[in-house]
Amino acid sequence: MPRANSALSPGQRWLIGGRIQGVGFRPFVCLLANELGMSGSVRNHGGQVEIVARVDSPQADLFLRRLLSEHPPIARPKLVSCEPCGAPADHGFRILASTILPVGESGDAVLLPDQSVCDACLAEMADPMARRHRYPFVACTQCGPRYTITERLPFDRAGTSMAGFPLCAQCRVEFERPADRRFHAQIMACPDCGPSLSFRIGALDLRDNREAIDRSVEALTHGAILAVKGIGGYHLLCDAANDGAVRRLRARKRRPAKPLAVLFPRAGTDQLRTLRRYCAPDAAEANSLRTAERPIVLVRLRADCGLSPGLAPGLDELGAFLPYSPVHDLLAGAFGGPLVATSGNISGEPVLTEAIGAERHLGSIADAFLHHNRPILRPADDGVVRVIAGRPRPLRLGRGSAPLERVLPQPVAEPMLALGGQAKVTLALGFGSRVVISPHLGDLDSPRGLELLEATAETLQRLLGVRARRLICDAHSGYTGTRWAQAQDDLPVQRVLHHHAHASAVAGEFAGESRWLCFTWDGVGLGQDGALWGGEALLGRPGEWVRVATFRPFAPPGGDKAASEPWRSAAALAWELGLDWAPLGLDVSLARAAWGRRLNCPATSSVGRLFDAAAAFLEIVQHAQYEGEGPMTVEAAAGRARSAQEAVALPLGRRADGVWQTDWAPLVPVLLDGARAPSDRAAVLHTSLALSLVTQAIAMREIHGPFAVGLAGGVFQNRRLSELSLGALDTAGFRAYLPVSVPCNDAGLSFGQMVEAAAHAP
Repeated sequence: MPRANSALSPGQRWLIGGRIQGVGFRPFVCLLANELGMSGSVRNHGGQVEIVARVDSPQADLFLRRLLSEHPPIARPKLVSCEPCGAPADHGFRILASTILPVGESGDAVLLPDQSVCDACLAEMADPMARRHRYPFVACTQCGPRYTITERLPFDRAGTSMAGFPLCAQCRVEFERPADRRFHAQIMACPDCGPSLSFRIGALDLRDNREAIDRSVEALTHGAILAVKGIGGYHLLCDAANDGAVRRLRARKRRPAKPLAVLFPRAGTDQLRTLRRYCAPDAAEANSLRTAERPIVLVRLRADCGLSPGLAPGLDELGAFLPYSPVHDLLAGAFGGPLVATSGNISGEPVLTEAIGAERHLGSIADAFLHHNRPILRPADDGVVRVIAGRPRPLRLGRGSAPLERVLPQPVAEPMLALGGQAKVTLALGFGSRVVISPHLGDLDSPRGLELLEATAETLQRLLGVRARRLICDAHSGYTGTRWAQAQDDLPVQRVLHHHAHASAVAGEFAGESRWLCFTWDGVGLGQDGALWGGEALLGRPGEWVRVATFRPFAPPGGDKAASEPWRSAAALAWELGLDWAPLGLDVSLARAAWGRRLNCPATSSVGRLFDAAAAFLEIVQHAQYEGEGPMTVEAAAGRARSAQEAVALPLGRRADGVWQTDWAPLVPVLLDGARAPSDRAAVLHTSLALSLVTQAIAMREIHGPFAVGLAGGVFQNRRLSELSLGALDTAGFRAYLPVSVPCNDAGLSFGQMVEAAAHAP
């Protein structure tokens, strides 16, 4: 297209916001402008992109349409403003140096999650004639780390941990050449100027990229456990088909039963040929595995697949994923089979990110280390997804999926920071109509957990140029986040009830509904009456929740011990009904005496504890080795039922305080019926609870009129229960929702707290 006449062409200034930094947007703008014959410039301007051009009106309209429709795949641009300005000189179109705005004037910055390696870079890495053949840090404008290496915004190389790797002459040519796909790629590098690997085993320290990969694969082939530094932290790798290696990993990490994720090499036209030899993903799971986020996806294991039986004891699913970084792709491809790839951390603590710390803390676990020298500025564990009712649902936000930005249904009056709960913690920073949810931080039971909370809170505020003026936390005074919030003397603190936050998370994600009945089923959370809730139905909307239904309470002996010892919940149910039950091999006389006097036996309405009790009654799990082991194994057992099992109708009655209550009592004899297979009894539990849920919903509709139904809380990670419930609700004529972008478990609490706090604002 010919260049516009400079004498007739006025100047135009556009500000573009949204996800436009670290995605190749400025190179795209430059190429488009040159194609249209425009003169001017583009630059990062705080968190936005500023475009100034000499252009006439028809050309300006065409430019903007194409700008917003033909952008790079991972960009999400939106027009912030458009205004006339002085016409720039007629000297072509250029990318200018970025403008860094003062703190508090971020210009609507957007944090980009880390990106998995793209197909073009993978093809280049596999090409023997390419300069970056087998280079483990290949990247371009469309792929590579983002959040974990960003020190400041705008997203320029100097503001990332790539600042210490100046471009060589050849890379500089690619960086400055408009026709190159690495035009202005901020984290590009090559073997001559970029990060490098080092392989350490004993006194041996190899610093050649190719030899480091080769020796790592050799170690894995011989049964070694390898600690590998990735994008967001270290993984511990071993041969997933080598049962001895898996057992050694479990023993050394003191992780006796918790499922281990498995990395599969790419193979075949759909990349899943190797994975399909061991697992049977459905279409939705297969699509989730191949998305750019590259999450861990729960998929069904094939019978007698040849993998170690120690990968996921008692379960029929495996957490599987494809390589997301060049390092992982080179390792998995050269090894040629599935590799255990579990978080490189001390159990219960955040993933490790530095070589010195990794060797100190993982030295008793790993036989060898594969390090690299690109600094990880903040950890990001892998995201986890489970397909439920045909749609992928996040169980954990992490590398590739977070920071996650959502639009608040109601803007916050002032910037707020929500701290989530005690386990599966995420943080949420809300300002205006925006809320940004952090990656998974984990549990806050350790000093490192609290350190990560503080560091992430500071990171979100600093990078986004926003300072919170209020803290939002759980109502439980014993939670670490609550205590930390109370210690910040300069900020007011707003407490939100645990289950109100769960309900508001669903309502906030599906903001088109005006009235809700939200089932908040989980382990336990502090209720409005000071009791431990966990099986509630809340009616209303954010800021106006009313508890209208619950489950009959019971009192497991031992207080917090019930979370890790399912027999305590089972004993409480049995003793409540006058049954003389005790778990095999345990003397429970002291617990029975304490229960009789209600000493350290807090009552709870928790559905999660009902699943724990079922695990003990079915003699599957008496003492849990990890959180959720009882419910997970009960769900797996139900999947092995010989046929469909009819539900047991659970009585629903109204209490003196007006709250409706479902009685679990008829389930106990069924769960204790030794004449029936454990799998059949587990299936009855699921069908009965789904029936009780829809029975409550129908009863509440008859009393209170129409509403949408939301499912929230960790219990609804259970695919079988959720699908039964959603199906029954649909049959009964309800619009029912289970979160699809924010986890339904405690990882969604920070988002729900923000939605609830916004609704309470004056």
